[in-house]
Amino acid sequence: MATNGGPSAAPGGDNRSDEGGGSNNLITQMFPSIVELNVGGVFYTTSLSTLTRNPDCLLGKMFTGKSKNLVLRDSKGKFFIDRDGVLFRYILDFLRNQKLVLPENFSEKERLRNEAVFFEIIDMLDALDARKVVVPLDPSVGSDERSGCIVVGYRGSFAFGREGLADVKFRKLTRILVCGRVSLCREVFGDTLNESRDPDRGQVDRYSARFFLKHMFLEQAFDMLIQAGYRCCGSCGTGTSGAPSEKKPGVDNEEERWNHYNEFVWTRV
Repeated sequence: MATNGGPSAAPGGDNRSDEGGGSNNLITQMFPSIVELNVGGVFYTTSLSTLTRNPDCLLGKMFTGKSKNLVLRDSKGKFFIDRDGVLFRYILDFLRNQKLVLPENFSEKERLRNEAVFFEIIDMLDALDARKVVVPLDPSVGSDERSGCIVVGYRGSFAFGREGLADVKFRKLTRILVCGRVSLCREVFGDTLNESRDPDRGQVDRYSARFFLKHMFLEQAFDMLIQAGYRCCGSCGTGTSGAPSEKKPGVDNEEERWNHYNEFVWTRV
């Protein structure tokens, strides 16, 4: 008796069939124009055209039937992807806009890069890598976009032991401050820049005097400026060994005598 050899409907509304008849069989699924996703427990709703905008990436293959693996569904019928659900929003944003837009103080670039590697989004990887590298000076780019001034300052003292000057522990910094055009500060210091005291509010080419670094290594900051093409053109500082002030509870009087503030002006033309 002859039997019907056509593809049969599978549970969940997907139509699946083997193509090619060989070892490279593909699994074909039918997807709605509006797709509901469960990515690591975080729910998303997006269009099929967004997911398939880049047919060469993993999502494009998954939702065009070119994947060798079936896209699973959860108990509520949403397509399930076992990845970082929070970071997936940036994957979707990149597919929608074809450019990388991250919030200020974003601290998970390496984890996002891992997601971009998994989903095989080459353009997004290039965009992430470009944020780490100082772009060489290009004659076609206006000099005003790269030239500028960054001021690095710090307030410090000297840490002393119980034996006073005989047990000096050298420089003690409380914070390294950064002032200048925001775009230049981000370019130079990257993830080491703390912008929590002056969060971005959408202004273009704004300036700030409220940034500071996440570390206390003055020489590291100078190395990053030199690598970005800056030169130190001036500095100033207060004197040390000032007269002792009234002793405050919990404050080392000897350290307070040596409080000082220095600034270093760096320029790139």
